[in-house]
Amino acid sequence: MATTLNTTDFHFPGQTGVYHGKVRDVYSLSDDLLVMIATDRISAFDVILPKGIPYKGQVLNQIAAYFLEATSDICPNWLLAVPDPMVAVGKRCEGFRVEMIIRGYLTGSAWREYAAGCRELCGVKLPDGMKENERFPEPIITPTTKADAGHDENISREEIIAQGLVSEKDYEVMERYTRRLFERGTQMAAEKGLILVDTKYEFGKLGDEVILIDEIHTPDSSRYFYAEGYEERLAKGEPQRQLSKEFVRQWLIDRGFMGKEGQQVPVMTDEFCESVSARYIELYEHVTGRPFVKAGEADLERRIEVNVLDCMNNLDR
Repeated sequence: MATTLNTTDFHFPGQTGVYHGKVRDVYSLSDDLLVMIATDRISAFDVILPKGIPYKGQVLNQIAAYFLEATSDICPNWLLAVPDPMVAVGKRCEGFRVEMIIRGYLTGSAWREYAAGCRELCGVKLPDGMKENERFPEPIITPTTKADAGHDENISREEIIAQGLVSEKDYEVMERYTRRLFERGTQMAAEKGLILVDTKYEFGKLGDEVILIDEIHTPDSSRYFYAEGYEERLAKGEPQRQLSKEFVRQWLIDRGFMGKEGQQVPVMTDEFCESVSARYIELYEHVTGRPFVKAGEADLERRIEVNVLDCMNNLDR
């Protein structure tokens, strides 16, 4: 199996801190820059799985950069440069402790709650009589709190504002950007024969300005269906053909793991990891319309370090 980058421990000039997330390692430089490294780690049910996925970090980083550039006319974002296939460099913002999840279709965790009888999600009323994977009359926003560890929690717009997590003014901006970004992502997906089912966005503040941060429209943050055959499968109650991380979650569920206490992660064989890698690469090529070029995997840490240092020396800030 190809080499994977599962952990990092860099010490860049001017480094003031590092945050190791579920998938990304974020290095703070001086007081105004971030170096975000997309590792090959994979998480599900808010648990980091024990083996990395070859080329996953490269796929995530390059898809995110593609969509950040394609949506920069909608709202300002943090990205300044992509010095390495697995690295993005950008402006350091104060991130909100909320993730903006927007759903165009009833699927995934929302369907699981709906099937259990839930008819209100994050303060949003859900109509009766819906089927799995059915399109909502209009997209709904179902935010979650952003946890450093463990599970993110559903929260309503009203609770976010009441708890002071985000001001009402800033939340309105985030909500407007979320709907416009999802509309653009939906249009871009449709041009490639895909349906953007649901996704999440994260925002922060730079001075008084709300800024789009982190990744967008990647298979870690989004779910895609193939448009061809969608209606027929929906009518027959059949599973949709999709490009997302949901198949990994389903693989885990089928083997008795949903991230609950006492449950053990199933053994991830090399063959399984390679199959996940192939799905990520397939999604990259489908959503961007570009062939995926595998970056050299020899001494990943050294390659990244050299590319970041070269970027720092030439970055126009």
